[in-house]
Amino acid sequence: MGKRKKVYGTVIEKMIIEEAGAEGKCIARHDGKIVFVPFAAPGDVVDVMLVRSKRNYSEGFIREMQEKSPYRVDPKCIHFGSCGGCKWQHLSYDAQSKMKSKLVADNFRKIAGLEPEMQPVIASEKEYYYRNKLEFSFSDLKWIVEKNNEENEEMRALGFHIPQRFDKILHIEECHLQPEYSNTIRNTVYETAIELELSFYNRKTHEGLLRNLIIRNNQDNQWMVSVVFNEECEDALRLMSTLKEKLSDVHSWIYIINNKRNDSMDGLDYKVFDGSSFLEERMEHLKFEVGPLSFYQTNHLQAYELYKKTRELAGLSENEVVYDLYTGTGTIALFIAPNAKKVVGIEYIEDAIVNANSNAKNNNVDNCVFYCGDIAKTLTEDFIQKNGHPDVIITDPPRSGMHPDVVQQIIKAAPEKMVYVSCNSATQARDIEMMKDKYEVAYLQAVDMFPHTHHVEAIALLKRIAQ
Repeated sequence: MGKRKKVYGTVIEKMIIEEAGAEGKCIARHDGKIVFVPFAAPGDVVDVMLVRSKRNYSEGFIREMQEKSPYRVDPKCIHFGSCGGCKWQHLSYDAQSKMKSKLVADNFRKIAGLEPEMQPVIASEKEYYYRNKLEFSFSDLKWIVEKNNEENEEMRALGFHIPQRFDKILHIEECHLQPEYSNTIRNTVYETAIELELSFYNRKTHEGLLRNLIIRNNQDNQWMVSVVFNEECEDALRLMSTLKEKLSDVHSWIYIINNKRNDSMDGLDYKVFDGSSFLEERMEHLKFEVGPLSFYQTNHLQAYELYKKTRELAGLSENEVVYDLYTGTGTIALFIAPNAKKVVGIEYIEDAIVNANSNAKNNNVDNCVFYCGDIAKTLTEDFIQKNGHPDVIITDPPRSGMHPDVVQQIIKAAPEKMVYVSCNSATQARDIEMMKDKYEVAYLQAVDMFPHTHHVEAIALLKRIAQ
């Protein structure tokens, strides 16, 4: 059977954009199929050029705007439409919130066959400047947005990857995700690297000195800058020294050597060029030391709202044994610890458990224990006998959700309540569908951690059904 031909150049006039769909795209319908259209808004009437056709759906882009949706606003960022992030900047924040809540509800209805009442979305206090960490990439192959017809156009770039192009980087002049000083840092690093005539990395040949730039900040407006080099050399140290002089407000200067063929930081070490090796973050009674390679929620204020809601739904009275599955660095476990008798955290990433134990020690929390291991193999009857029967289970798995064996072990453990936190409501709904004969969804709410993107957290309270 031959390949299905692409449909390219076919323009469908006056298509009505109906609703939000997957991956931030919106949905229209034509010829009995769904059509996914990026950068559209529900209520738009547009001419769409189809660029791909599959059996059950098509993809296209807006060729001409006929009628604008009332939800449309002017995007704040000059890179909107070219950058792969913040694809919903053209939508009012109120519309974004409603769309995210609907996406969660639709997943529960379509996948789990459930229609629990949706609580109002927990919106982000900040629509912009809410992140405390951004990662940028250096490249000698800048993505050209518009031809300038300049013979000597600068091809070195510092910015974000173009979607589906590992080798091309969109040079970023401004970004509104992190506080404004982040722009000053990034632009100064770029200009200084150009002045010093340093080479930028090529992801095809794996040559070039400068690879990545990581900028962190905390609530006290302290900044940590980490520069990732392909090798350690005098040029690298010369750049760090020059940047320290130009950006005297930076609290911590870090450099990392990565000569692998990918940008992953796994297994890498870092060196402190100047200043502290960490930034301190606070959340109620807790303090966290966030290092250059540490995991910490990138929207601190919304993480706090999420954790408070988790604690509220768990309904603890200081007498419960709580299991925190996929505990990570133990932030939720430590946050709820004062309200529980005992908290048992399980995580499969060893480095995260090391950080969790360190966080517990640094905060004088003595009623949390952490285990490293595959949760499907760790959460056994023997484990429960050793650590106590869970009255409440909190689970915050990765996007892929929980392994079916973990779901079955939770059902077997039969806690009275479970709080399921998810960054992917589709896999969350899939897992809950497997439990719906034993548990009912008593509460469901979307939490917006990342405004202007299609990403949304969902938090669900499950209560055991009396048998």
